[in-house]
Amino acid sequence: MSETLATQVHSQSGIQARKVAAACGAEIEGVDLSQDLDAATIADIKAALVEHEVLVFRDQDISTENQKTFGRHFGELTVHPFAPSDENAPDLIVFDNDADNPPWGTDIWHSDETFRAEPPLGTILRALIVPEYGGDTLFASMSAAYEGLSDRMQQFISGLEAVHDFKPFRQLFDDDAESRQKLRGFEDRYPPAVHPVVRTHPVSGRQVLFVNPQFTIAIKGMDEAESRALLDLLFHQAEIPEYQYRHRWAPETMVFWDNRSVQHYAIHDFYPNRRKLERITIKGDRPASDFPAVSEEVVRSRKGARAISHTGHGAHKPRD
Repeated sequence: MSETLATQVHSQSGIQARKVAAACGAEIEGVDLSQDLDAATIADIKAALVEHEVLVFRDQDISTENQKTFGRHFGELTVHPFAPSDENAPDLIVFDNDADNPPWGTDIWHSDETFRAEPPLGTILRALIVPEYGGDTLFASMSAAYEGLSDRMQQFISGLEAVHDFKPFRQLFDDDAESRQKLRGFEDRYPPAVHPVVRTHPVSGRQVLFVNPQFTIAIKGMDEAESRALLDLLFHQAEIPEYQYRHRWAPETMVFWDNRSVQHYAIHDFYPNRRKLERITIKGDRPASDFPAVSEEVVRSRKGARAISHTGHGAHKPRD
């Protein structure tokens, strides 16, 4: 790979990755996603994704099937358990919002589906219809966010674990017997997931701040008040502009982001105008960390206060 200023030319395939922001984001040029891609091109795109964390492909006149074919080069496509989807295409999510269908639930910083034991590797979102103005998506590099913390804070949070829950989707269920039964079924399928607060990227080895306000509900073993204070401080890292890339959508633009290392925020300022995008999600692995997990007993012993349970409700008894 050779490098000239902010543009990298990948020697295997000839594709170019042009940086569009300091912390994350690159536009990929020299590839036509309507065509079959060879192994060298896929390898270079994988490398660019790890390095830049957010990849932008512009002027791609492709179909939904082209988008899915592209995604399958990087892993198995998954089905979101709560998002509405076509029974003929359960692995496709369509965001088609206008005055009759307001946007919902994405105007908050998050990594996709961290309530899963194995959150997605990445997400691919393609624009079909965009408003004249508004509807941008913000991305934040959580590897840069981790690096931006003081050495003392990095040491403090490394080894801590956090509890993730599908909390925003609980409001989709009514308070009748049938809805409560359905909710219990989802709780059985997706119990609270415990992930390291600092995740080690499985390819780059970078340390990544892996908590988000949409799904992270508690620091495991920590008093509720202290847990909330610490999480609020860590959540704020995504809001720092120096770690962000702001993407302006245009038709036939597709964005592929590394869900292991970035968070995103979909701005709802386009409502009531129409915005239509299609999304696919790629299966990931269980988050791991280079830092050994700190036990709940050790966390509690540091302050001697009551710890919260994995669900964020009530006291959690020490293990035997």
